Amino acid sequence: MQLSNYLKEMSWLTFVERKKQTDLVIIPTGAMEPYGHHLPMGADTLVASKLAERVAERVHAMIGPVVEAGDSSMLDEFPGTITITPESLKAYLNDVMNSLLKWGFKDFLFINGHAGNVAVINQIAYTLRERTDIRKAQIDIWRFMKTVDQDVLESGELAHSHAGEAGTSVMLALYPELVNIDLTRKVVRKSPDAFPEIMKYGKLSDNSEWGTMGNSTLASAEKGTILVNRSVDRMVQFLNESWNIPRVQPPVNESSKERNQ
Repeated sequence: MQLSNYLKEMSWLTFVERKKQTDLVIIPTGAMEPYGHHLPMGADTLVASKLAERVAERVHAMIGPVVEAGDSSMLDEFPGTITITPESLKAYLNDVMNSLLKWGFKDFLFINGHAGNVAVINQIAYTLRERTDIRKAQIDIWRFMKTVDQDVLESGELAHSHAGEAGTSVMLALYPELVNIDLTRKVVRKSPDAFPEIMKYGKLSDNSEWGTMGNSTLASAEKGTILVNRSVDRMVQFLNESWNIPRVQPPVNESSKERNQ
């Protein structure tokens, strides 16, 4: 039987034995919101979970509760959207953190697939900044992947937009059975943004009736595989070099060819 790194799949006895081997817990967080006609509404959560699995098996970490939904108020007029208020999300994550702290975890890595969760996770981490015995870090997946996409994507500044080329490519690499490639499309803003440097708080539907932005027709599993492998390698490098958490031999089904690209 293959051992799981998810707490939810362990007996408490297994947890006690596994905890002796690591102080690192990964907390995947995502959202449940429209991701166009071609991707599932849980895409952010699905990607965060899969990346957590790949990082965990490279450093013998455990994976805590998966946060399935976050603050998706920007898309809450689209059918099926689940919106968790920031106050509720913060309270929930605080309780998760307190429980994990109780059981002796000292290193906390949030692998976060949803921009709406970033501020809440930041607040929780800063609240614990006086705790010098613990370490916290957050990977904001879709922003993070911009740093590892050299010579991969073709659609310019919109490559990492909502359900665009990058997001669709990653889903094709990780969950091809959940992607309807026939419904990908090129989507541009209904009206140009004359002040992109200013944060604004409208609805995504103001500029996209599809719940997407960018050109998902350019997506491919090959591009997604490169982005995933480079991202996982970079996360593991951080844990190894900054937190002194040793690496273990990567699984045979993971491509090593892209690690140096």
